[in-house]
Order: sequence, then structure tokens, then C-alpha cells
Amino acid sequence: MKAIKNLPPIEQLRSRTLGRVLIKMGVLTREKVHECLEIQKQRHGKVRIGEIFVELGLVDQEQLQMALAAQRGMEYMDISEAAILPEVIEKVPAQMAKTYHIIPVEYNKERNELKVVLDNPDNFRATDDLSTLMGFKVTARITDHEALEKALTKYYEGKDEKEGINELIGEIQQDGFLAEFEGRDTSSDLDELKELSESNPVKKLLNLVLMQAIRDKASDIHFEPFENEYKMRYRIDGVLYEMIPPPKHIAAALSSRIKVMANLDIAERRLPQDGRISLTVQGNPIDLRVSVLPTMFGESVVLRVLDRSQMNLDVEKIGLRQEDLKAVRQLIHKPNGIVIVTGPTGSGKTTTLYSCLSELNDIESKLITTEDPVEYDIDGIIQVQMKPDIGLTFAKCLRSILRQDPDIIMVGEVRDLETAEIAAQSALTGHLVFTTLHTNDAPSSVARLLDLGVEPFLITATVEGIIAQRLVRKICEKCKTAFEPSEEQLMELSLSPDDIKGKKFFYGRGCDRCNRTGYRGRTAIFEIMAFNDQLRELIMNHASTNVLRGAAQKAGMRLLRDNGLAAIYDGLTTIDEVVKETISEG
Repeated sequence: MKAIKNLPPIEQLRSRTLGRVLIKMGVLTREKVHECLEIQKQRHGKVRIGEIFVELGLVDQEQLQMALAAQRGMEYMDISEAAILPEVIEKVPAQMAKTYHIIPVEYNKERNELKVVLDNPDNFRATDDLSTLMGFKVTARITDHEALEKALTKYYEGKDEKEGINELIGEIQQDGFLAEFEGRDTSSDLDELKELSESNPVKKLLNLVLMQAIRDKASDIHFEPFENEYKMRYRIDGVLYEMIPPPKHIAAALSSRIKVMANLDIAERRLPQDGRISLTVQGNPIDLRVSVLPTMFGESVVLRVLDRSQMNLDVEKIGLRQEDLKAVRQLIHKPNGIVIVTGPTGSGKTTTLYSCLSELNDIESKLITTEDPVEYDIDGIIQVQMKPDIGLTFAKCLRSILRQDPDIIMVGEVRDLETAEIAAQSALTGHLVFTTLHTNDAPSSVARLLDLGVEPFLITATVEGIIAQRLVRKICEKCKTAFEPSEEQLMELSLSPDDIKGKKFFYGRGCDRCNRTGYRGRTAIFEIMAFNDQLRELIMNHASTNVLRGAAQKAGMRLLRDNGLAAIYDGLTTIDEVVKETISEG
């Protein structure tokens, strides 16, 4: 690297153009900068000016990094010869240092200030996340990429195993301060709770649990107090897996740490609380929705992991077969009416609704949603969070939304007659309305609406179709194996050996990729009931759910069980999954 003597104070370089920064640093002349700007103009501004400086050999990568850092008001620090103290390195666990690509270089105990180095000025979220996760005041410097890589190898190589959850739990068991809280679940005062939440072993354990959960694509993390133990569990692909349990006496410390991160009241331990933690892990935005519930033996905490990078809002990629995709598109492109998505909690209804809204989200349409809670922010859609405690309910919000001139409305859930009637009125006045219900299948949604008190004529005049769905686990592609199903397994699906001639069945043996479960990821199976004149007439005549189901099947509706069988024959899922998630109508 060309030496840079007498680097100007950072205040003189902050927020200047890159060319101006490099001129002040004495690396480039004004003439050279103007030449490069002309080249950039000839290329219609499609190449960054910094890339042109490097391409012409006027600056090297390290000088460019230094200038970009100065432009953002960050100082450069050469760590190639630095000897960093072990107690400073220990402030940031290996997994976190590698994930965020940072090295801690100095720690001031009095100010609780941690100085770190990054190799990318755009990685500013790393400092925010470190403050949230570790509770330090974090200041950042920029260093050379190669020097940072060498430092990561030097200080953290082979430390992942040492900092496993087992070792950390051992460290916690030997921690004298934490041990003082054994048997004192509810008797700690505010100062003690604050001190507990700042305990380094507790921070490390929680961060390791969070990183592992995000890496394993867990949807929820549970921290559960019981009379004689404290459990930590992950939910992956709809199934809970237990982790190594930590000592029971750190329950208050863990819940207090989570509350601090979510900006909740650590002194309030009698009432439920809800909050949110935002992180960026390896460039991906992650939202953690926090729910704290007081129980007999302490606070139960559940974190819902919302990984926006994993959210695939494409209606073609949610598991719909070709004919079902066509039926769904016909429903969602209608000018007005109600489209209902139904299924139990956790069956993927929200993802299906978001995917439909994304398809309809264009500059010509105004889309407004009312949700409880808002799970994902989507550009171009106005999303409203329900707050029942202050009277902001679906029904109340829906009345106001109609004055906002929407084209398409999403009502998170129809829970009462008032909401159902306003949704129906919205559809009658020319709006397309999406909503959800909790029912077992598509035909029984009609009975649910009638139970709420909705008049049959209102259902037939407004509802265009009902989509029922379930999530089934997908067989892991790495350990997928063909097998012959037993007679008992076929009986569970009401199949005979003749029904399966020429069909192949698969299961997952279990491997490292799927944590020995045989499954990796989930897909949805659907039942789509599009309303026609015959169905509307049956509803007006108060026909039973079974009669409606039969008429819908005649009109082309495939049952959940039939779509499940198709997923089995396609090698996507197993017999056990389909039996568990669907009921036979035979």
C-alpha cells in the first residue's frame, strides 16, 4: 500500500465526495479525479467512481477502504501488527465474530465501551447488533480485509467447539454471582435484575442460542420454566426439539436479558409483555417477535424468528400444483368479493395471503392490510397493526380503511360478526377482500360464518372462494430413500395395493443436513373451493357441510387428503406427514 502521510482530521473528510476525500488524503490530484468522472459519465454512471480509481491503478483497495471509511466519519486502524489482549477477544464469542466479520480490539470497563474493527464500511449494522446482543457501547474502525481474515484465524480458529452450549452451561454453573439467585425466582429487586441481564455468560449463552436457531432455520425459540428444571427448545419445520437445559437459577437472568434487548420492562414480572428485536445476521434482516408470559414457576419466553430473506412471497413457490395455481389466480384477480384462507394456527395462511398480495401489488392498486401482528413489512402495501387494548380492533380499523380509497383489503382474521359484516359490505362496494378463518377444511368455513351470525344471502353475494391449507414436512433431498409401504401404512391412507400400482414412495433416512430427522423444509397442500351457482343455491337452502363438500368435489375441488397423496407420489413428503395433517373423508 502507498503510504499516506499526515492524514487530515476525520472531521474534514466526513460526508465529502469520494474524489474530494482522496484529494485531501493526498492520494489523487484534482485533474485525475475529473478525468475519472468523465470516464464514469461515458459509462452512463453505471460504474462506481471508486471502481474506476482502482481499475486505472490510481488507488489500491486499502486506500479506497480508508477513503470510504473517512467519508462515513470512521477512522482506519491497521491491526496487522496489533497484539490484542485475550480478555478483549473473550468479549465477543467466536461464532459472533465470524458471523459479523469483526474483531474486538479495545474494551473500556468504566464506560462499558467496546472498540471493534470491520473490513467493510457498509457493515454498520454489525455495531448496532453487537450493542443489542451484548449490551456494550460499540464504536467501530475500518481495517484491511486481509488483516481482518488473519486476525479471525489467529484469535478465533478452533474456538467454536470450546464455546459450545455445553461449555457455556458449565461456565454458568460455576459462576458465583449467578449461583446466588438459586431459589430466588421472584424475589430479585430491579438493580439485581439489571445486573443479571448484564452477566457475560448469560449474554454469551443467549447469543449462541439465537445464532444457532437462525442458522438451523428455526421458526420459534422457547425458554420454559418448570418446577424443577428450565428448558430451551427450538421449533424447526413445525416440530419442537429440546436443547441442553441450562441451570434453573438463570431463568430470571435470561428473561431479563431478552427484555432488555426488546425494550420491555424488566421490573414487570406479573403481566404478559410483547416486544420486538431487530437484527441483521450475515446481511439478512431478522426480526425476533418476543412474547413473555408469567407462569407458576417464572416467566415463559417465546421468540418467533422472522427471517425476511427466507420469506418467499411468490404465489408460484408456495406449493400449489399447476391446476390449483390456475384456480387461485382466477380467484385473486376478481374485481371484488371475499377470498378466505383457512386452516389451523401455523398452517401457512399468512404466507399464502402475502404471496397473493405481492402478486397484486402494482402501482395501479392501493392495498391496505389490518394484521395482528404485522409479521413482514412489504414495500408498496399499507399495513396496520391491531391494538385491541386501546380499542383498535379489526372492525373499527376496517371502517376507517374504507375511507382511505383502497382497491384491495386484507383483514387478518374474521373473529366476530361485526368484522364479517363490514368485510362483506366492503366486497359489495367493489373491493377485493382477503381474510382468514380457523376451520378444518374449505366447506366447513361456510358453517363457521353462519355460526358467527352472517346471513346466507351475504355469504353467497360476497364470497368468491375458500382456500384451505396445511403444511407438511418435505423429505430431505440428501438422504431421500425409496421404500415399499406396509399394508398398515396404506390402510391409514385408505389405499389398497391396487391403488398404488406404479407409484413410488420415499422417506428420509436422516443425515447431518437434516439433523437426523429425515425432513428439511416444508411445503403446503391445498383444498380450493371456488363458489359457483350450485354451491350458492345450496348455501341459501342451508345445506350441510357434507352436501357442500360433495358438490364442490363434483365441480372439481380436490380434497386436502388427495393433494397430500399427490405430494407423496411426487416424492415431496411421507405417508406419516399426510396422515398427521389431513383427515380421510372416505
